[in-house]
Amino acid sequence: MGHRWLPPTLWTFDTFIVEIIRNFAFALHSKLQLMHLSDGIYKVQNLAFTDLAQEYGTPLFVYDANKIESQYHRMVNAFDVEKLKINYACKALTNINILKLMHGLGSGIDAVSIEEIKLSLLAGFDPQAIVFTPNSVGIDEIEEAIGLGVRINIDNIEMLEYFGHHYPDLKICIRINPHVMAGGNSKISVGHIDSKFGISIHQMPLVLRIVENQKIHVEGIHMHTGSDILDVEVFQYAADILFNQARHFPSLDYIDFGSGFKVRYKENDIETDIDQFGKLMSGKFNTFCKETGMDLTLVFEPGKFLVSESGYFLATTNIIKQTTSTVFAGINTGFNHMIRPMFYNAYHEIINISNVTGIPKLYTVVGYICETDTFAYNRKINQISPGDILVFKNAGAYCFSMASNYNSRLLPAEVMIKDGESYLIRKRQEFDDLLTNQVEAPIFKAERVSS
Repeated sequence: MGHRWLPPTLWTFDTFIVEIIRNFAFALHSKLQLMHLSDGIYKVQNLAFTDLAQEYGTPLFVYDANKIESQYHRMVNAFDVEKLKINYACKALTNINILKLMHGLGSGIDAVSIEEIKLSLLAGFDPQAIVFTPNSVGIDEIEEAIGLGVRINIDNIEMLEYFGHHYPDLKICIRINPHVMAGGNSKISVGHIDSKFGISIHQMPLVLRIVENQKIHVEGIHMHTGSDILDVEVFQYAADILFNQARHFPSLDYIDFGSGFKVRYKENDIETDIDQFGKLMSGKFNTFCKETGMDLTLVFEPGKFLVSESGYFLATTNIIKQTTSTVFAGINTGFNHMIRPMFYNAYHEIINISNVTGIPKLYTVVGYICETDTFAYNRKINQISPGDILVFKNAGAYCFSMASNYNSRLLPAEVMIKDGESYLIRKRQEFDDLLTNQVEAPIFKAERVSS
């Protein structure tokens, strides 16, 4: 699977020195990584958010590349196994610059669409570093992915039989649904019995017969229970199920345990203890490899864990509207740009960076969409006035990637911060972009009204 990481017990003097230098570099980065208050100004990597808002406009997504790097290395260092591969679940954030950053770190890619595959190839990833895990897609999309040379992860029996008949020499991975409920929200829990994802664990006898009869080469087995995993023991239970199934496939090269690690969304919030998790999983994995004699790669597919905390979303306050029961702070964005609070009931900390010393008051923060789009209800925020800039934290994962042009609103710009410098990585949409792929029917003779 490519990336190889040596545990400390196998370090040479050279790798020891490299590790010291790398950790020293991380220590320097850590001073720049997190949003912090300096001389009364909120900054990221010593760049003022107010300056970023003035330079690039709002609404605006800002990504701290150094934070992504530190999260990646934090995860790698949590495991003590001979072979480890981290595949970035790129659906979280697919900007080509983020993909290039991941490629430079040594990550692979977990892709769920042909478009994600093509973006990853453009970012420089080798096809064999990309695992395609589709569901409910047409055979034409899967065959296009095969033609591009990526690894294929199969999640239904009919497709497994199709591969056995049409592609008998192709190595494949099998996605198993362990029927374990995990995740903080029903919309992101994908390993339970009613989920559309994966092949039921109860269908494995049939899977084994198909594999044996059609001589299918299974190189990997995979599961994904869901996001926001808090109970490490629940995941360990699901992992044991996958280990037991792995014994049926002597030609395995890797076991892919998916992802779902929770990050902090607010002060004193709980998160997946990645170090404890890494220690437990490493022990189980090493024991399994020793018992079976298999030389396997341990694979995980983090998305949110890598990019969520790197992201900030900046919006400008349009109005303050007080009703008989509520004080609304209306901002120049809506669920067209950040749907997570409405879709997942997700919590995003909101800070008024324009009034650092203001008295905290209760606000319901809402958007400008012609539907209910409430970002926060009765949230205590420093007094807000029209024109103030609000910053939403944890805006790196499933925010821009789920944005739309609903209400014919334009998509915001994206900016990356790397080593104290800001880089525009996506232009703000303009009005003409809304018409780019629209075709005027010849029955309409009127000339287009200029903007």
